[in-house]
Amino acid sequence: MSFEVFQVAALVSSVLVPALAMAAGSGKGAPTPMETTAPAADKIGTLAAGTGIPVGQKVPDGRVLDPEGKPVTLSSLYAKGPILLVFYRGGWCPYCNFQIRELTTASAEFQKRGVTPVALSVEKPDEEARTKATYAVPFPILSDRDLALIEPFHVVHKIEGKELEMMSKYGVDLEAASGRTHHVIAIPALFLIDRSGIVRWAHSDPSFKVRPTTAQILAAIDAAQRSGLAARQ
Repeated sequence: MSFEVFQVAALVSSVLVPALAMAAGSGKGAPTPMETTAPAADKIGTLAAGTGIPVGQKVPDGRVLDPEGKPVTLSSLYAKGPILLVFYRGGWCPYCNFQIRELTTASAEFQKRGVTPVALSVEKPDEEARTKATYAVPFPILSDRDLALIEPFHVVHKIEGKELEMMSKYGVDLEAASGRTHHVIAIPALFLIDRSGIVRWAHSDPSFKVRPTTAQILAAIDAAQRSGLAARQ
């Protein structure tokens, strides 16, 4: 089934679940994290049709912003050592917050492997700063509100029509979150990138609720390193 069909089928869930999670949260706008579903073993390390950059290809460079609004290039990050680039929908998404919280909890395991997670969404720097503070995230969380990486990585999901109408109705204000009017969010995706900027492992799924667990991600990193594909720092 295509990514688009999955997105249509999940329309109501994509709006109502974040809205209900936000209502159940702390009242400060941070939704209660909701657990994601792990992909089947034969789907780990695969890309949904039409998304992502395949293993073995070099990633495009692009300039994004850190939580203080300072520019950061992707190449400056992986030049320091392998990174796990994590595209997520936004701080309003409870599944994304669960993922970020899980990556934070496992930060010591990523450090052991010399791999730094780097999370990125369309949200503006102060929204990214809020997410970083909420979950005490030790790794970079970056703003790509101008789609400098989201577009060339082919992880674009345009919110429009009834989906946009429903999201607005239930309090998800994409323009306020990003500071832009493009109504684009990132398709959740993961890319293990080595110091040369080469993709060594990648994953995306047609359903935003399905994401690899940290254990599955760490196992993929271990496998890549055993194959000499992701050099340690």
